Order: sequence, then structure tokens, then C-alpha cells
Amino acid sequence: MERADIVRLDKGHVWHPYTAMEAYIAGTDPLVISRSEGPYLFDVDGRRYLDANGSWWVSTLGHRHPRLVRALVEQAGSLPHVSLAGVTHAPASLLASELAAIAPGADRASLPAAERLSRVFYSDNGSTAVEVAIKMAAQYWAQNERPRRTRFITLSGAFHGETIGATSVGGVPLFREVFGPLLFDVVHVPSPAEEGGWERAFEQVQAALRAHPDEIAGVIVEPVLQGAAGMLMYAPDFLRAVREATRAVDTFLIADEVFTGLGRTGARFAVDLADVVPDLLCLAKALSGGLMPFGATLASERIFSGFLGAPQRALYYGHSYCGNPLGAAVAREVLAVYRDEDVMGQVARKAPRIRAAFERMAETIPGLVRPRALGMVGAVDLGGGGYLARGGWRVYEAARRRGLYLRPLGDTVYIAPALNIPDDALTELLDGVEASLREVAGG
Repeated sequence: MERADIVRLDKGHVWHPYTAMEAYIAGTDPLVISRSEGPYLFDVDGRRYLDANGSWWVSTLGHRHPRLVRALVEQAGSLPHVSLAGVTHAPASLLASELAAIAPGADRASLPAAERLSRVFYSDNGSTAVEVAIKMAAQYWAQNERPRRTRFITLSGAFHGETIGATSVGGVPLFREVFGPLLFDVVHVPSPAEEGGWERAFEQVQAALRAHPDEIAGVIVEPVLQGAAGMLMYAPDFLRAVREATRAVDTFLIADEVFTGLGRTGARFAVDLADVVPDLLCLAKALSGGLMPFGATLASERIFSGFLGAPQRALYYGHSYCGNPLGAAVAREVLAVYRDEDVMGQVARKAPRIRAAFERMAETIPGLVRPRALGMVGAVDLGGGGYLARGGWRVYEAARRRGLYLRPLGDTVYIAPALNIPDDALTELLDGVEASLREVAGG
């Protein structure tokens, strides 16, 4: 099929995510991708692009990792799908056990059994993993003697997904304001990454918990790194303080690790940077290595026990593809690749290169501000225009001409490549980003 025919059909029928469609139809010349391999995408004309953001942060082991593809094919040959309602299968059972074994706090002998993240509820993406956590927290309190606990504390700039519940606890105005009448009430506090530091944000979290201890069902955070807000980074001290504050009033801490989980920040889980064990932890994206939509919510034994008893106490929630055998088999292989290929060791070796490169860019290219890096994420701003600003998109076009796929967040230019990106490809990426920024900034 010719490129022009693909684009014609696309513009005639496809509604793209996070895209102003009128401008796209009128003027966008889209990438038309036909295959992928390792850190690279290839278009229908054979041109190669280095995928700088892992195709929206999912391909943490690169594209088409041969072990993941093999696991997918082998599982498809025996059991592609079966409902998990009153049924089980080996991939789901084994994966749940393996996730519980690596969950935050699993290696702490002193951690009480009730606080261990020993229960796994499957879903099919990050938004639903968060939606599950919200419902678990709310229903737990409703049927365990605290029915007034229906509100959540969330951070400014937070992004937790696209479902109505996940949108409610989000903090990016552009993504939530139009749905205002549909959203439930939450307590918004400043981001710990904003001016004034994490102490200011924590003061407001603590004040809300103390003022409304019988109303707060939980505090939900993206630990240490707020992705969609513009790759905002904050001190792990904030997480430690929030954990203690939630303990003081006996409410829940929910860690949304859909983006940060499984190595992105340099730790297996971002909460590990603060040595914190949350009550609920949400996973997706990296969990299935970019091959399958797949999500999981890890819950403490305490929360699980709060749903036992009479039938009406059960969590009546689920999706047709919950615990899908294909996704579970691939996720198990993802965890195996992390072990066998020393992925976390690779991150430890490559992360300093990313930090040094972004600091150098900000020092030598006019107009760049706020260089920052954490693990395999590096970011810099071209001013402060926000999500709808166009500065980053000028860099996107310059990068595209150099064979990079570098999707920005408004004026924030960032990279979040595969964790196992080869050294030569990382050099190509960092050099290409720097050259593109210099072209746009005129440096």
C-alpha cells in the first residue's frame, strides 16, 4: 500500500489521541511507520527513526525484543484468552506471585503481613489500574466503618489516566476542566516540584489530612516524577513525609507507578527511592514491554481482607481482558529479561550520561531552562509556555529531520528511551537532541 493512500485513509477516518484534528488534517505530514526493532522505528519509505520516548513510555526493552515476541507467540499457540472470572491459568497465577515477590517492602522481614503488597488485581491499561485503586480504597472504607471517606488528595499537575475516576484525581487543567461536571470532588495541593519546594506541598497535604481525617480515602501520587506535567521531579523526602502523615490518620497512600515503575527512575519502583511501601501500587506500560495492553494493581493484605465476608462485600469490577494470558505471559518474560540482562545495571551506567548531556545543553544553548534528569529521563524547557506551547514542536520537526522521534510536552523537550538502549544509539539520541535544540534556539 502506498504512503499517500495510508495517509488519505487515516485523515478520512482516524481520530488521533491528544491531537487537534483540524490542524492535523489540514497540515500535518505524519510519520507512517511500518515496522520497529530495538530502539528504532522504520517508516514505509525505509527511513529509520530513533524512538526517544519509547512510544509513550511503554517500550522499555525496545521494540520487538525477541524473548518477548517468543513468549507471545508460544502463549498464543495454547491459550490466547480466557475470562478470569471464576477461572485461573498459569500465566496469571505465576505473574501475581512474581510481582508480589519484587513489590516494595517484599524483602523486609520486619514489614507486617497486613502491609505487604501481596494481592494483584489485573486490568488492561494504566488508567484502569488507577481506577481499580480508587474503587478499592473507596469501597474498603465504605464497608469497613469509615463510609464518609470518599475524597482523595492529589497533586497539581498530576496525570493518572483517562477514565472518569482517573481524570477526577488528575491535576492538569487542560485534561480535566471540560469534564468538570462529571468529576468527583478531590483536594488539590501544590506539586512538590513547584517553586517553594516539597515542604510547602507537604504542609497542605498534612493540613488537609488533619482537617478532614474522616473524609480522606487516600492520597494518590506519581512518585518522584510527574510525567505529563512536564517531567517534573521532586525529592523523595516528600513521599516519606506523606507516608507518615497518612499513617497518622490511618488512610491510604496510592502510588501510580504506571510510568515510573520497573526501572524508569533508576530504582525498580520510584517509591523505593524513598524506602516507602504504599497501600496500593498501579502498574502498566513497562509491565508488558510494549507488546500488549496490560495493567495490574497491587494491594496490601489489609485492603484485600476488607473485601472478605458476605457476597456484597466483593469488588464487583473487572474487564473482559483482565489477566489476559497473552499479556501475563509477556509480563513474566519482561521480568525475566530484567533479571537476565541486568537491565537495572544498564540504567545505572547510562543515567549519568543523560544527566550530564542535559546539563551541558542548558549551559551552552541560549534560552534553555530547568535541565533535569532522573534515571533514564532527561528534560529541559524552552521557556514556560505550558502544554499547548509550540516551542517543543519546532524541536520535534528539527529532530525528525535528523531521524529522531522526539514528541515534546509543550515547551518541555525530553527523552525517555528504552532502558536497554545500546550505547551507540544513546550517543546518537543525545547528539541529535542537542543539535535540534541548537537549531531552534539559534545557538
